[in-house]
Amino acid sequence: MSLHSVFTTLFFLCLSLNVFAQKNSKEIKEIKVPAPKITENRSRFEQLELFNKVLHLVETQYYRPVSTEKLIEGALKGMMDTLDPHSAFLNKDFFEKMQNDTQGEFGGLGLEVTQREGVIYIITPIDDTPAFRAGVLPKDKLVEINHEPIVGMSLEDSMEKMRGKIGEKIHLGVVREGYEGIKHFNLVRELIKVKPVKSEIVGDHFAYIRLTQFQKRSAESMEEAMKALKSKTEKNGGLTGIILDLRSNPGGLLDQAVDVSSLFLKEGIVVSTESRDPQNKDIRYVKKSGFKDLTTPMVVLINGASASASEIVAGALQDYKRAVIMGSQSFGKGSVQTVAQLDKETGVKLTIAQYMTPKNRKIQAVGIMPDVTIEDVDQDEFEKNLRQDRYIREKDLRNHLTAMIENTSEKKQREADERVERLHKMQELEKRKTKKKIVEDELFKTFKAQEDYQVLQAMRYLQGYNVFKETKTLNK
Repeated sequence: MSLHSVFTTLFFLCLSLNVFAQKNSKEIKEIKVPAPKITENRSRFEQLELFNKVLHLVETQYYRPVSTEKLIEGALKGMMDTLDPHSAFLNKDFFEKMQNDTQGEFGGLGLEVTQREGVIYIITPIDDTPAFRAGVLPKDKLVEINHEPIVGMSLEDSMEKMRGKIGEKIHLGVVREGYEGIKHFNLVRELIKVKPVKSEIVGDHFAYIRLTQFQKRSAESMEEAMKALKSKTEKNGGLTGIILDLRSNPGGLLDQAVDVSSLFLKEGIVVSTESRDPQNKDIRYVKKSGFKDLTTPMVVLINGASASASEIVAGALQDYKRAVIMGSQSFGKGSVQTVAQLDKETGVKLTIAQYMTPKNRKIQAVGIMPDVTIEDVDQDEFEKNLRQDRYIREKDLRNHLTAMIENTSEKKQREADERVERLHKMQELEKRKTKKKIVEDELFKTFKAQEDYQVLQAMRYLQGYNVFKETKTLNK
């Protein structure tokens, strides 16, 4: 490639990158290049001439040959890095990965990562992936890949090293708070099929729905889960509460955030944007048709890793007072990105606006503040510190008087039940006395909603709300 052709290519790329795309959140389209203003031409040509001189110097004076394509790609990456953490040049691999992510299927380990001050942090492992099953945790610092140090390596290069053929083995080394030295994981790459929704009935009458990512068909999966849970509880009086778990949900597609919100809202604005041009305001409204649940009491769980689309849903439900938001302050990723396609293989991810909640609250760097603050508690510590019920009650006294007159068979059955209950209590106490410290690698357990501290608090809130509602009705 001649210097003249490189210069010409760079000129038109720079013109293209000046254009702000009009659509939101990962929608892919071709960029149309407007005619530049005459006053801008001179300064642009001067700056590009400076770039051209540096490029020529590197090509002719650097001590070993280097690819012009590699130099230009590096320059484009550097240009986008000067904007904000979410704007980036997408080479072939990253562009393809972004398209695959929105489909909910890709190859890898199942890790969401970010970089801060040169250190690569694990944001969250995706459920049911090699990283999740191995026990990689949020806030782990990634320091080794295949036994090679990666300190100082770029985020893109680190992710590139983690990619590979499905079925191949890979080693990760992380530094974890409270763990001495490097913690090692040996994983096997596999095709990652993200299941965005997990659901179950907790406490007999409460729907627990965990949404892990806003990808294609997330809202559809949410609707299916809601219908299935309603059907399960029909014979027992139906659902008395919904717990929507958005903790550690990194976000995803904007249209899915609107669709998920629409499941629980009747009408109104879900989210709007504030862009460079005040006239260019994108407003997304509640979808009025389709399945809806507008009355069942609802709690939404969020934490510091709930970002983007998660914050849009939480903010909308909070503004309309449709749900109580519980947990801790969310991540605060309230900027809007578009993926603009430059050619068949590359593109740029560009920040074009900020999200606003229905009441025009900004999310960027502020996040969503919960209505009820409940900090996350380590599950093992929570279980360890639970106090055993040590009270002796009337029914525990020998030959106690029962509340009802019993016949002989009823008395025998009651005494047998009480013996079983006493035996169970003794066994539980013995377990607590003899329980040894479990090896750290065995501490990572499969998530169980009914044993999660914040889920339990959400259930208690909903129980209290329903009791209050019944009391209020009786006193009318």
